[in-house]
Amino acid sequence: MARALSQRSVLRQLSQQLRRQGREPLHPLQTRLGAAGCSFSHSRAASWSPSTWWTSRNYATVSAAELEFGQPVHETHPHILKAGEITPGITAQEYHDRRAKLAFGLPENGIAVLPSAELRYRSGAVFFPFRQESNFLYLTGFLEQESLAVIQKTGPKLGDYLFHLFCRPKDPRAEQWSGPWSGLQAAEDVFNADKAADISCLETLLPPILRSASRVYTDVSLNPSSGQSLSPVASIIRSVTPLSSITSLQPLVNVQRAIKSRAEIANMRHAGRVSGRAITNAMRQAWTREKDLHSFLDYDFTKDGCDGPAYVPVVAGGSRGCMIHYVQNTAALHDGEMVLVDAGGEYGTYITDISRTWPVNGKFTPAQRDLYEAVLAVQRIGVSLCAETSFMSLDQIHRATEGGLREQLTRLGFDLGGNAMDILFPHHVGHYVGLDVHDVPGYGRSIPLRQGHCVTIEPGIYVPDDERFPKHFRGLAVRIEDSVCVDETGPLVLTTEAVKEVVDIEALRD
Repeated sequence: MARALSQRSVLRQLSQQLRRQGREPLHPLQTRLGAAGCSFSHSRAASWSPSTWWTSRNYATVSAAELEFGQPVHETHPHILKAGEITPGITAQEYHDRRAKLAFGLPENGIAVLPSAELRYRSGAVFFPFRQESNFLYLTGFLEQESLAVIQKTGPKLGDYLFHLFCRPKDPRAEQWSGPWSGLQAAEDVFNADKAADISCLETLLPPILRSASRVYTDVSLNPSSGQSLSPVASIIRSVTPLSSITSLQPLVNVQRAIKSRAEIANMRHAGRVSGRAITNAMRQAWTREKDLHSFLDYDFTKDGCDGPAYVPVVAGGSRGCMIHYVQNTAALHDGEMVLVDAGGEYGTYITDISRTWPVNGKFTPAQRDLYEAVLAVQRIGVSLCAETSFMSLDQIHRATEGGLREQLTRLGFDLGGNAMDILFPHHVGHYVGLDVHDVPGYGRSIPLRQGHCVTIEPGIYVPDDERFPKHFRGLAVRIEDSVCVDETGPLVLTTEAVKEVVDIEALRD
């Protein structure tokens, strides 16, 4: 078994020994009693002697199913997580492998420091739903605020690292108000931290780790803008580590996150399947208000197996579709117009991104059909290029897309002189997708696509009310977008359940 699961192996051995002695066996997620103070709790099995471990810790024989954690675990939420999973679809082993790979790429005695996200407030005491910082989530699976992860390289081999997790200890009085959190023992037993400590002890426990490091990799803001103060973590780093020894962590994590594992692709495929079906179901109905269509999609994403919407959707009727990120979604929808929808759900924090355009009344007018089929023809070509054997980057697919759209629009009678294409097709053809809608920020679109890259392909044409363009196309907007996983010899379309052929769209109302 993986090193990350070694504690459970020790517990099983102890349980077998206790059974032979006629004593009560241990549950794999038993909880330690008492407060830790400002010191690390150690979980690395290799440093233990079973006899000293047994005499130095007191354990309550409580089933994990009876405990409360800060997020679902298999024992409390078997309807959400399978055995071995930390988050939906992603196992403890995969999280360990991610940390091991990151540590392997650090220099000797290098460390990575990752703070969790902060709770954001909408107004006064009203807060937004908490969403974990993506790199922290990718490397830990821990979904709580007020936390800090430190990954410390300890040797030259893959797997030579220590995982420190600073978080909140259990606090029954505080949890009565805010709901449960996991605590220090779960940081070890569930999330496989080698060392866990109270987040309030950072000033005592973090500096020695920083002093031992040859280089610190972090994206903590060390130079806040005017009027802002340093965060507590940033203050500690600045006080201990010279700026010359600090490097951005994002580029290292980007390289890992950009290539998706089978489990990640499966999560994104699930999100794409559910979202695609919801959008197709929406096409079956006659909508009179953008708001109603918006609400239907949010509900359908959640009802059929996603965690909820991945982002605020675009539901734009008529000429409002020419505004790329129109999200007011409050206007009426009129017979004879088209509606442009950009929406998708997420599953296990992995997202899908889909755009579809269809007639409000279910039937395309001749002009709508001509413009739609022009965009669709180019989108099909773009999707087909999402193969490792194509040796193309997103930037190269964008240039091919722009050339294809230019050819199609010329055929439809458009004058494309001057800056016409910048007006009609003002955005890039695609971006990376994964834990974020625009995934791995800073990872270049000039990089050749490889197996495991997940991207969007989303050509669009937006025709303003401008006399230089054919009158019957003015005010029309069409965008067609799929999330696509790059395979070795061809694309895996993650969102194929969202229909896009004209004949299929019109058949939904027959």
